[in-house]
Amino acid sequence: MQQRSSQFLTVGSARIHAVCEGEGPLVILVHGFPESWYSWRHQLSALAEAGYQAVAIDLRGYGRSSKFLDSEYYLIKSVVEDIVGVVRALGASSAVVVGHDWGAMIAWTAAWLHPEIFRGVVGLAIPFSGRGLIALPGSPFGERSPEDIHKELAGPDQQFYQDYFGSLAPAIREFEEDSGGWIRDVLWAFSGESMKAAGFSGLLDLPQVDIIRASALSIPFGARMRDKMHAPADLPVWLRTDDLEFYTQEFERSGMIGPFSYYRSIQNSWEQLESHDGTQLRPPAMFIGGECDVTTGWGLEAIDRVGEFVPNYVGSHILSGCGHWIQQERPEEVNELVLGFMRELV
Repeated sequence: MQQRSSQFLTVGSARIHAVCEGEGPLVILVHGFPESWYSWRHQLSALAEAGYQAVAIDLRGYGRSSKFLDSEYYLIKSVVEDIVGVVRALGASSAVVVGHDWGAMIAWTAAWLHPEIFRGVVGLAIPFSGRGLIALPGSPFGERSPEDIHKELAGPDQQFYQDYFGSLAPAIREFEEDSGGWIRDVLWAFSGESMKAAGFSGLLDLPQVDIIRASALSIPFGARMRDKMHAPADLPVWLRTDDLEFYTQEFERSGMIGPFSYYRSIQNSWEQLESHDGTQLRPPAMFIGGECDVTTGWGLEAIDRVGEFVPNYVGSHILSGCGHWIQQERPEEVNELVLGFMRELV
């Protein structure tokens, strides 16, 4: 492993914590929820050893980066400007951006809005979804308002998890009751091992709305998300005890107001991107999903139709048996795919 350094970058009004390794063309790694720069621990060295400057950040609201109370600071364009600012703060004029989960939404949008800066984009778990940010059944590219589609997906007497998180107080109270247990159960619940144990090995072939309503992704009013989850008997091999402790300590220090505020801002972000609706994403792009990943299942129509909006699309890769935490569950396969994508860029 090459020397890995931690630094703070001043990006507009925000402080962004970045972990850097290697020298060469810049690759920005953007994490999802509930994660941090640490979710890219297996990719940093692989990229550095291949001749790239790999930089994994803590998004605003997470880890050691700036925290804000007002949800307007978590609108998609504000977060995208952080990624642009990271490129400039590192003295580069361009970068490839790779994102997972929320990081995928941010990476896709950054390349969509700033093709002059981002010369390539890779999204993990969530395919390009236009102004919708996250493809959902019945709204693959944000055709419908999040407020409307969320109510329909959750069904009667339930709340879609994005709205539950966005309401802040109930979700924060649930997290604070048992922070370590909450992080453990969320990471386990959406892993490939958990999905296969629950009989969802063929998840992509199942009715996606039924899965949403029956799972912890829809919370009965007055209940907790964890009421529909269970603790693992043993941690999966990709999630060691010290990995779980790292995540838990990060969120115990930073709190959940920032991470949950991304969900609180989804409707306003959808409105903010209205003028870009239907425009094409120009840089070369690749998607990596999981066969047992719920968000890959939601995005099947977006994956099938991606050529309508991404003319330089180089392919979709669905990893067999893999759940939502793709770069952690299958680090070697992800590294091989990302490095292959990088080699093909001119």
